[in-house]
Amino acid sequence: MPKVGIIYNDVKPIASRIAVELKDKFTAAGWNVCITTGVGGMLGYSTPESPVCHTPIEGLTPPDFDSETKFVVVLGGDGTVLAASRLVAPCGIPMLTVNTGHMGFLTETYLNKLPQAIEQVLAGKYEIEARAMLTIKVFRGDSTIWEALCLNEMVLHREPLTSMCHFEIAVGRHAVVDIAADGVIISTPTGSTAYSLSAGGPVVTPGVPVLQLVPICPHSLASRALVFPDHEPVNIFPVNTPRLVMVVDGNGGCYVLPEDRVYIEKSQYSARFIRLQSPEFFRILREKLGWGLPHIAKPTSVELP
Repeated sequence: MPKVGIIYNDVKPIASRIAVELKDKFTAAGWNVCITTGVGGMLGYSTPESPVCHTPIEGLTPPDFDSETKFVVVLGGDGTVLAASRLVAPCGIPMLTVNTGHMGFLTETYLNKLPQAIEQVLAGKYEIEARAMLTIKVFRGDSTIWEALCLNEMVLHREPLTSMCHFEIAVGRHAVVDIAADGVIISTPTGSTAYSLSAGGPVVTPGVPVLQLVPICPHSLASRALVFPDHEPVNIFPVNTPRLVMVVDGNGGCYVLPEDRVYIEKSQYSARFIRLQSPEFFRILREKLGWGLPHIAKPTSVELP
């Protein structure tokens, strides 16, 4: 019996309704259906009373989701897709992402086209696009106190109403650099259109084997975005006396103390997206962010009445 997965955003009534309807249809067609919400992929926030919310990377995968699962339908917005990628990447399950949100930058299709999309996937008429992910770990001494998979970006920043942060950052075997800023971002190509873009980083097309280091509001004209090969790991040492806050993919993280070390490397796992047509990144940039739209020139002269 073939197996399919469904991951949905249970905060959105329409996603919940479609998930149940889809489960019934697959079951009636003889499929074994595994269904869960995207909550399991949320990393959780630390609090002063509970500074570390640590779940091993492979520990997030829901029961019954395994390598035998042909594909998973993800119903939600970009946040649900980010959560789903952490749930299924360790098993290598491809994701058909369906937009029930707003921006939907990471989604492949819409609810009104879902029946045709399912039919196309079942007919094998699709491509798989693999997107690089990061493994993020926080070390305290020799112990790993926190870890997570990351599809977009890792952000290490100050708490509200605190002073500027200082970071010592080592990329691969290169010399350690010192950055004074409100925070730093380590981004994948997928994340280059997210927080990194807002902080002044460049857009990187998917498939380019690089990472980005982007300072947030740096206190130096010399501290600008850096693009480097993704085979080089990154170590970040916070120099500040106050603790810092680390956030991964915008939904969870932990406190980082001055004695801690943040380690980032390209993950052995990747997010595998089902593409119903050949990926066309510039089209997505144009549709979602307005990049490259035709320029309408102003008239060279204006006749006054």
